[in-house]
This record gives sequence, structure tokens and C-alpha cells, in this order.
Amino acid sequence: MGSIYCNHYDRRKGLGEVSLHFIDWLIVFLVFSGMVYSVSYSKGLMKSVTDFLSAGRTAGRYLLSVSSGIAGLGAISVVMYLEMGFVSGFSLAWWGLSQGIIILILTMSGWVIYRFRSTRCLTLAQFFEKRYSRRFRIFTGIIAFVAGIINFGIFPAVGAQFFINYCGLPDSFMGFPVYPLVMIFLLSISLYFVYTGGQIAVIIADFFQGIFATLVLIVVVLFLFFSVGWNQVEESLEQTPIKLAHEEIERLRSDQFFSGLTEMEQNKQINEIDEKYENSSRINPFKTSHVEDFNFWYFLIGIIGIMYSSMSWQGAQAYNSSAKSAHEAKMGAVLAGFRGLPQGLFFLLVPVLIYVFMNHADYQSVADTVNLSLGELETETLKSQMRGPLVLSTVLPVGLLGAFAALMLAAFVSTHDTYLHSWATILVQDVIMPFRDKPFDKDTHLKVLRYSIFGVAVFIFLFSLLFQQNQKIALFFAITAAIFAGGSGAVIIGGLYWKRGTTAAAWTAMIVGAVVSVGGVLVKQISSDWLADLSTMDQLKNMLIYIRNINGQEYWGISMGLSALSYIGVSLALKHEPFNMDKLLNRGEYAIEGETRVITNTTELGWKIFMMGKEFTRTDRLIYILNYAWTGIWTLVFIIGTIYNISNGVSDASWMAFWKNYIYIQAIIALITIVWFSIGGFKDLKVMMSKLKTDYRDHGDDGWVADQS
Repeated sequence: MGSIYCNHYDRRKGLGEVSLHFIDWLIVFLVFSGMVYSVSYSKGLMKSVTDFLSAGRTAGRYLLSVSSGIAGLGAISVVMYLEMGFVSGFSLAWWGLSQGIIILILTMSGWVIYRFRSTRCLTLAQFFEKRYSRRFRIFTGIIAFVAGIINFGIFPAVGAQFFINYCGLPDSFMGFPVYPLVMIFLLSISLYFVYTGGQIAVIIADFFQGIFATLVLIVVVLFLFFSVGWNQVEESLEQTPIKLAHEEIERLRSDQFFSGLTEMEQNKQINEIDEKYENSSRINPFKTSHVEDFNFWYFLIGIIGIMYSSMSWQGAQAYNSSAKSAHEAKMGAVLAGFRGLPQGLFFLLVPVLIYVFMNHADYQSVADTVNLSLGELETETLKSQMRGPLVLSTVLPVGLLGAFAALMLAAFVSTHDTYLHSWATILVQDVIMPFRDKPFDKDTHLKVLRYSIFGVAVFIFLFSLLFQQNQKIALFFAITAAIFAGGSGAVIIGGLYWKRGTTAAAWTAMIVGAVVSVGGVLVKQISSDWLADLSTMDQLKNMLIYIRNINGQEYWGISMGLSALSYIGVSLALKHEPFNMDKLLNRGEYAIEGETRVITNTTELGWKIFMMGKEFTRTDRLIYILNYAWTGIWTLVFIIGTIYNISNGVSDASWMAFWKNYIYIQAIIALITIVWFSIGGFKDLKVMMSKLKTDYRDHGDDGWVADQS
């Protein structure tokens, strides 16, 4: 790994100075044209409500995995992970390994998603009506919708800010401010995609965008990896404790309250900062005292949330019902671990290299250029979000600069068309329809869905225009998502796996989760100036300050715990007839022909303990074994490494050697998966299009739940 110090690093760019070359704009245009063509091709395939909502349940495993992967990536996710990684360094990757065994167990077993697909429900709230009641469906639909559009509300803002800063767009165009114009343009593209062909268009567009995005991510990683010397990475990261302590002390000295303290009190606070950063490192994941938000507790709550909140978040809910069978849905989830390797490699390495560009003396010109642009931004939150994109706009060469812009355009559209589809669908299917005495006819149903999609687009545009962000993106996501996901996890798991779970318990869990999370959102909007004045209501304000300091991830953890306890407690306290799970899951006497493909009548001896049933082919078993091996190896590395580090300690030099080898291994496997998933995805796409052209449509399959009494 050598150092390539290019002359283009020396350029000075302020806001309003366009960064992209003609070649870069050409790449963006060609990619955009390809996206439009792929969606236009799907227009004639949509013939029913089920097609619009769930692509006629025709999607195969690779198509699902790639499409949902890019939908989950999103332009805002790229900005979020660049922001997180800049703060935490390599620790994100290490503690992420702790999630491996949990994810393995969940995906291999088909936890939640297999049983949900077996219900044949088009949305989660449709399941809630079948399992609990219509009133509960409406209630959860409202909570999911409100939580979703608030969470979704900052997406256009972050996306627009990225393109303005990365591309160096001017503040105004023909007298109109560029910021809202960019949001309108990006949202219009997303609306066109989802209007044209519903979930069919979303899946097809997201698949092509996913393949392109994965290729660009790998190329960017390789370029930056070989552009920066590994010794420069080590030198920059080793200076972190000193630099962070100095920066915090300087901020403290500029504070008016600090200047009013006695010399002894001032020295005490300075010593506390020095002690804090004595145990900090961006290299060693066991020294994260400087990481206030993305620390051990952040990841522990995340690990619990992976199991608890499986399928709770409905931003991409249509993918839950788009698989051609429950088995394909399970296999798509299993494959996600391999599909995500290129993304994981990007988010591991690139934020660290951005930190090097901003802090190593050899790249002072890069830092000067970026700081010049950052100085023109209004808020610290915006500066934190845009630091990574501005570095990339400065160091990437012509061609790759445009390719990354095209990637972000694809990521923006893929997330927005998916989320517009999901939240609008939830409003119609789970709030409006249950109020009706009879289902919509097909044409009216599709028209109402499109109206709802447009309404969601208008809301998030206005929300982005007016809302002032005051916390990191990841923490905003956690606390707003918890409004629904805090309680829904208990309701979903209990409803699918526990016949004793009651409707009263479901109501209680959802209310508890929503109240805790909404309370967290509201308390963070209280004026800091009002809280700082302790001359009145000092006890109340001190309590509010304490509550306000609880971050979004911690609120999610609290809401999960209280909701789960309330669901179990109320279910046990109230007597109720056991629910008919066979009917709900379409099994036994209620089985539907064609839902399950049985390869052999009996499970071969030994395979069952590895969660491989009768429906598994030899290829399926090979994929499972590969997943077991890959995840198992890194889980062992995590366990052994953790024990050894706690008992003996590991030097920064040893950790740097580990990270270098880890990056090499991940890069090799990531390149293999790109080829693997591209081949599999195109095969699935061919099958899906064939089925959509020829299959019979049941127009009564529209999410309506008949009276079960």
C-alpha cells in the first residue's frame, strides 16, 4: 500500500464552486438514464393491487437481497456511517462482529420473517388484524405511519445537502434557492419510479442500482486504500487522544460559564478531560472512552434490537411479502450477510481514511480545502454530516467523482421510492381500509395508493425544509423508529410464536413503547437556554437535563424492555383461549398448495439440527454451510480476541496489523460476492418477469381481511 499524493488535492473549493467535470456529469446522466429505462420497462407488468404492493409475490432470493440491500443503504445511510466512523474509528467493525452469531441464528432459523411470509399478509398491520383485532390494526397503522414519516422526514434534507456540497452547487439558480429545488428534483424522480410500476418497478430499479452501487463502493475503497500510506493511517490514529483532549479543552476555555469558575475548579475539569482521553483510541476498540454515543452500550442495545425488532421497521415492508415463497424469503435474508460485505468494507475503511485526510500533515491541503467549505455551513450538525462528503469531493479523481455522485443518486432514489411506497401503503392498507365496510375496486385502490404516495412526498419535503436537526443521524433514527419498533417487537414475536399472547397485551406493549419514545423526542426539543437557568424550578430542570442526556439508542433500549415486560405480564394476567396458530400460518389442514416446495419427503439425518428442512436443495445447504463457516470464524475471532484483550491487552501496532489483514480478506470475498449476486440476481429477474407476464392475478388478494367471526 503506497502513497499517491495527487495534485488535485491542492485545489481550493468553496461552496458554490462546481466540483464535477464534464465526464463526471456524463456518468451521472448515463446512470440516471439507465434507471429511468429500467423502470419504464416494468410499466406493462403491473396488472393488480398485489403487483403494486408486493410485486405479485414473484421475487427470488438474489433479487430480494440485492434490491432490499440498496433500499436499506440510501444516501442518508452513507452520510450517517461516514459520520459515525469518523468519530469511532475501527471500533464499529469490531463490535459489529459481536452481532454475527445473533444474525446467523436469526437468518438460518428464518426468525419472524418465515412465519410472517407464511401468513400471506401484505403488510404487518394486516397481520395484526388477523392475529389481534381490526381496531388494533388501525392503531398500529397510525403509530407506524407517524413514526415512519417523522423518521423519513430528514431524508430529503440530508440527500440535498450532500449533492449541494459534494457537487459544489450554487446557492441559487435563476433566482430560486437551490436547496428546495434539489429536494423537489430528487423526490420527483422517486415519485416517477414508484408511480410507474409500484413494487415491481421498485425491485427492478433497486436491483440495477444495487449492482452499480456495489461496484462503485469497491472501486472507491480500493482507490483510497492505495492512495494513503498505511503508516500515515497509524500515525493519524495514534494522535487521536492528544488531539481530542486539546480540542475539548479549547472548547471548554471558550465557554463563559468556565471562565467564571475558580482556578481550582477549572483545573479539575481540565484534569477530568485528560483522564478521559488517556483511555481512548480509534485503533483499539476496547479504548472508547472518547466515544460518547457509539460505544459498547450502543452496540449491546443494537444486538438485542436485532432479535427483538426483526421486521418491526416497516420502511421496506413491501419486501417482506414480495418473495415467491416463505423459503425464498428466508434464503434472501441468509444471503444478506454476504451481500453486505462491500458496503461493510466501505463503512469500515473510508471514514478512517477521511479522518487521516483531515488530520495528517501530509494532507494539510485537503484539510484546508474542506475546512474552507465547512466554515460556510451554518450548524455544527450540518458540518458533522458534510465533512465526509466534502473530503471525498476533494480527493476522488475525475470519473470516480462522478461515479460516486451517480451511486448516491441511485442510493437516494432507491431508498425514497421504497419508503414512499411503504409508508403510503401502510396509510392506505392499515389505516384507511379497515374503516371501510368493503374493499376498494382495483382501479380506485391503485388511485388511492398513488394519492397517498404523493401526500407522503409533500410531507417529507416540508419537514426537511422546516425541521432543525440537533443530533447525529443514527441517534435520530433510533429514537424516532422506537415510537413504533419499541412496542411492535413484542407484539410481532408474541403474535407469531406464542398462542397465549392476547390483544390486551398487544395494546399495552404498543402504548408503552410509543409513550417512552415520544417522551424522548419531546424532551430533546426543550430549550437548552431555559434548562441552563437553574434560578427557577431547579429540581425539575435537573431531572429534565438528566433525561435529555439519554441518547436515542438508549431510549430504544428502554422502550423495548418495558414493552416486552408489559406484553408478557398482561398476557399471563388475563385468561384467554389459545389462538389458532395453524390457521394463521396456513399449515396443517389450512395449508395452501404451492406455498412450500418439498424436495424430499423426509429430512436427511443430521441436516435438521442445522435448521435445514425438507424444502432445502443441495445449493441451499451449501449456502447455509458457507454462512455458518464465515460467521463462525469471525465470531470465534471476536470471542478469542475479546478474552485475550481483557486478560493481556493488545498493542496498537498489533491491532493495526489485524485491521490491515481484515481489510484484505473482506475485499477479496466482497469481489467474489459481486459476481455471485449479479449472476443470481439476473436469473431471478428473468424468472420474475416471466411469471408477471403469464401468471393469473387474483384481484381479491388486496390486503382486505374478511370478518373472522
